[in-house]
Amino acid sequence: MSAAQNAAGLPPRSAPAQERPGRPAPARIAEILAVVAVLASYGRHLAQTLEHRAVARGFATIARCFGTVAVDTILAHLHRGLMRAMALERMLRLRAARGRDLRILAPRAPSRREPPAQDAADAGQTAASAPAAALTPAPDAATPAAVRQAEARVARRIAALEPLTLDTLPAMETIEAEVRRCPIGRTIAAICRDLGIAPSLCDGMFWNRVFDAIRLYRGGLGSFVLEVKRREQRFEKEEWKHPGLELPEETRDGIRRVLGFRIGENPVDPFAVVAVLGAAVAAVATGPP
Repeated sequence: MSAAQNAAGLPPRSAPAQERPGRPAPARIAEILAVVAVLASYGRHLAQTLEHRAVARGFATIARCFGTVAVDTILAHLHRGLMRAMALERMLRLRAARGRDLRILAPRAPSRREPPAQDAADAGQTAASAPAAALTPAPDAATPAAVRQAEARVARRIAALEPLTLDTLPAMETIEAEVRRCPIGRTIAAICRDLGIAPSLCDGMFWNRVFDAIRLYRGGLGSFVLEVKRREQRFEKEEWKHPGLELPEETRDGIRRVLGFRIGENPVDPFAVVAVLGAAVAAVATGPP
């Protein structure tokens, strides 16, 4: 199946929820919806032009943000990113219809770590002197509900490590449950990872909005930045398998030449522009004397 056929199966744009006439969305929801709309617009554009971009100069600039040059893998991630964007948009519009805005929560405090390990003699003395009740596990630690939650977490982690393909895409119901369960910022970070969004590809003002959306709504900004770096490292290890691949562009002008725009601006299809210019030149060359 070609990339064009896969792109044709992209999730359709969701129709906006019916709201009362003249009732604007709450301010913070409106800001997040605007960010999600730009991300989804870029994702759709990239999915529809990926087949051309994969054989054109500068593809490494895009592929590096996915950590691979495998077109099928990139398309699968684009599909999942668009599904996540659709699910988040639906959830936010339903919340806006109820007149409930988002709240900016304080960052979560880091979890307490276990005390440093003691040597064998001290550990034995401590165990001997501790009361038996203190060494007994909490009665609710192994309840069926707790076990099911732990198994679900392990299953999600295992699924996250499996290579994503178009045949293993999760169902929309699974995506929607994930979006309801996660903080808004974490969902936006996941959308950015799936769509291959990196700060270097974005317009400066738009990246500031993405940065704030991840940071203010518990998205784990540090984890997102680390994942961007890991993908670049994976790409560098894979690059030697593709000797004809040019080096990724590093400068703003080089990235603009590859994409035709910067994320946050209106998408431009550079291949369509070239086709139009070529047709115009051919018409002039073959016109009447």
